[in-house]
Amino acid sequence: MTETHTRSTETPARTANGVLMLLVGLALIVVGPLAIVANKGDPAMIGFAAISGTVGLFLLCGLYSLQPNEAMAILLFGDYRGTDRKPGLRWVLPWYSRKKISLRVRNLTSDKLKVNDKRGNPIEIAANVVWRVEDSAQALFDVDDFQQFVNIQVDTGLRDLASHYAYDHGEEHELTLRADAEDVATKLREELVGRVKVAGVVVDEARLAHLAYAPEIASAMLKRQQAEAVLSARRLIVQGAVGMVESALTDLGERGVVELDEDRKAAMVSNLLVVLCADREAQPVVNTGTLYG
Repeated sequence: MTETHTRSTETPARTANGVLMLLVGLALIVVGPLAIVANKGDPAMIGFAAISGTVGLFLLCGLYSLQPNEAMAILLFGDYRGTDRKPGLRWVLPWYSRKKISLRVRNLTSDKLKVNDKRGNPIEIAANVVWRVEDSAQALFDVDDFQQFVNIQVDTGLRDLASHYAYDHGEEHELTLRADAEDVATKLREELVGRVKVAGVVVDEARLAHLAYAPEIASAMLKRQQAEAVLSARRLIVQGAVGMVESALTDLGERGVVELDEDRKAAMVSNLLVVLCADREAQPVVNTGTLYG
């Protein structure tokens, strides 16, 4: 039979105002010597002073302080008795043990991980995660070290995320790591929220901080990207040139500047496309004869 792991849940602790207990403790420590002096060393007063001083020191041992966004878990012989979130000087019975934990927002930048994307390409990926402790009891008692737990889960979540998306060349309407950063960040946050919930931690934001091809294929992928950029630029130039040629032929025909048969139109289209799509500037040719001479 397997044992079911009991989840901890944060509850408010019963604590007292520390300033009041500080004044009471100091008063008990001071009143003993004053009583001895007032009664000129009466043995009964000496015993009273000893008891009074001991009780005063005992009360002072229960003091602790909390800053804003800090919490103190209170335990009695290992048994969780609640969490105090009230800032300032606080007091609890001295035989209660205490564990302080920060509730402030924390920023984590993971190490660069070398993983394979959906298509098996080796890539380097890292994330920046903003997180904080929400349930102090879960953070302290349900995991061994909640900070290390978060670090490991971020790395694991990144590896899992990268395996479900291509770096930059997905199928039609498929999200990619590089082109769809916002959507990928949302998916990463959702993944991490589920992973760190057991530790009483919430993730406020998660984004990719580094994304690149692994060094062994980076050069080849750069050449591919450059080739795609050149092809895209050429495609745009050709589309623009075709539109300009079409407009030029239409204007010439409407204005009656020159009568062009099909052969002459083909020759003009060829010449205009060469001029508009060439990498170099066109060199003018002066024809001193007829069009076909």
